[in-house]
Amino acid sequence: QVQLVESGGGLVQAGGSLRLSCAASGRGFSTHAMGWFRQAPGKEREFVAAIRWSGGSRYYADSVQGRFTISRDNAKNTVSLQMNSLKPEDTAVYYCAAKNDFGHYTDYSRYGYWGQGTQVTVSS
Repeated sequence: QVQLVESGGGLVQAGGSLRLSCAASGRGFSTHAMGWFRQAPGKEREFVAAIRWSGGSRYYADSVQGRFTISRDNAKNTVSLQMNSLKPEDTAVYYCAAKNDFGHYTDYSRYGYWGQGTQVTVSS
């Protein structure tokens, strides 16, 4: 079992930056792949970024490639999402998620553990 708690959301102007953090507790964090997803009002939850257990492989949605960076610290049981050059269309609730490290990193239905979400609002 893995419990996840996100933090770091807030209101920022377009072009600004935010750093989201996800603290994990319970067993197995260091062997799980971690992902960030987001959901805007009236839209489906969408993949943002993922990182394998070792941190050696990272995956990004095309819409955030080059602007967002996912990282993890297995010693501290944390995963982070550095978001730069934010745009109004990045506005959403951002969720941290964990899954066994067996592929399908961009598919939200494959993730078994979820945080409660943190709101990110980007003003124009």
